[in-house]
Amino acid sequence: MRFILACALTLSTVAASAATILVYGDSLSAGYGLPGGKSWVNLLAGRLEGERLDYKVANASISGETTLGGRNRIDSALKAHRPDIVILALGANDGLRGASLDAMRANLEAIVDASRRSKARVLLVGMRLPPNYGAAYTEKFQNTYGEVARNRKLPLVPFLMDGFAEKRSFFLPDGVHPTADAQPVILDTVWGKLKPLLEKK
Repeated sequence: MRFILACALTLSTVAASAATILVYGDSLSAGYGLPGGKSWVNLLAGRLEGERLDYKVANASISGETTLGGRNRIDSALKAHRPDIVILALGANDGLRGASLDAMRANLEAIVDASRRSKARVLLVGMRLPPNYGAAYTEKFQNTYGEVARNRKLPLVPFLMDGFAEKRSFFLPDGVHPTADAQPVILDTVWGKLKPLLEKK
């Protein structure tokens, strides 16, 4: 009985010691339209476990979220999860709504600054817009992520949907949200920039 209790206490201590990765995004990270457990965030948790990396994943992504909404709730999210790493994947809804890109940049930088004040490292994940939003706007939108990454000296995943954005079969009928088949591709895209942060723990 004492042995069993000791093992339970040890496992409890290990779980408590695991650092937290907070995924902070919109529907693309919240698993919109996907079966349970099939989003890239769920797959990330599985990969961490498979590679025996001492991290757990918290997903604070909300469908429809904008950078302003993210800015407004970042302090409470940081307090609730106390992450070691924040994967910041917001901005798609700002772009789809034609929002001010200067405001979007300021919101992203405010989220980064808040995360750093709480001692979390940040991985910024970028997005791109379809060409029907106009060349000038789509280019400035894409460049905004690079500007934030340079200004705040962040690692950057340039495009969450890299490798399949032109493949219609990788999207749900709405043409916006990736299917379950696309999720492992998204994970691999994010993993390339995330893994070096994990090794710095």
